[in-house]
Amino acid sequence: MRKEGNKIDHDIIVQRAVNGDQEAFRSLVEEYKNLVYVICLNVVNDHYEAENLSQETFLQVYKSLPKYEYRGFKTWLSRIAMNKALDFKRARNRVVVESVDFTEIENVADDRLSVSDIIIQEEENALLGECLYKIPEHYGTVLRKSYQENKSCKQIAEEENLSIRTVETRLYRGKKVLRECFEELSKP
Repeated sequence: MRKEGNKIDHDIIVQRAVNGDQEAFRSLVEEYKNLVYVICLNVVNDHYEAENLSQETFLQVYKSLPKYEYRGFKTWLSRIAMNKALDFKRARNRVVVESVDFTEIENVADDRLSVSDIIIQEEENALLGECLYKIPEHYGTVLRKSYQENKSCKQIAEEENLSIRTVETRLYRGKKVLRECFEELSKP
């Protein structure tokens, strides 16, 4: 692919790919596979998943090529890769939260709780899980490790490569943001 007149070249190659030219699409994949991989890796921090997400990204690009509006292929492709990676990460975090909440519900569901109390707890746990999903990731990570994994500030600091003071601050601010989110979602 020529470097001068790059936008025109991309538009021509994309148009050829839209028209079913497999070689044109293959050249786009070759040119951008490293960019897509790095974007995915930076979000999910897992080489295996980054490779899978890269493949999913190019599959999505292939399906979406007819909708491409010729406003910057690299930006468009990067946005698709970022969305794929973020969706994966959110889904993975949601599974962790839901499995932990389910375990907590089983532990408290004894003879002292009525069915309505259990349902209320389940609803509150679902809201809490949704809030953990919505708050900034650096708060959510510290809160999950502290409350769900029962880790100390020192352990979290070591795992996240942060100072203990930073972990304490994130816990404090994270609880505040979580509380605000919970109150907002709890409103009728």
